[in-house]
Amino acid sequence: MEHAFPFFAFLIPIAGILVPVVIVGIVFWYKAREKELQAHQEMRIREMEHQRKMKELELELEKTKARQYSERAA
Repeated sequence: MEHAFPFFAFLIPIAGILVPVVIVGIVFWYKAREKELQAHQEMRIREMEHQRKMKELELELEKTKARQYSERAA
């Protein structure tokens, strides 16, 4: 056990520094992941809204084309 003391003498201070650093790192990673997931969700919502607007515009375009065709035919 003579050689174990110097090992623990260095291990305890290093662990005392590393444990808080690891905890803070995990917390920051978790928060960043939450923000990333929220950003993806917002992008998906915007994409769905965009697709809905594009469908509405396509319908409006079809109505306009049909109206122009009926005017030409008349």
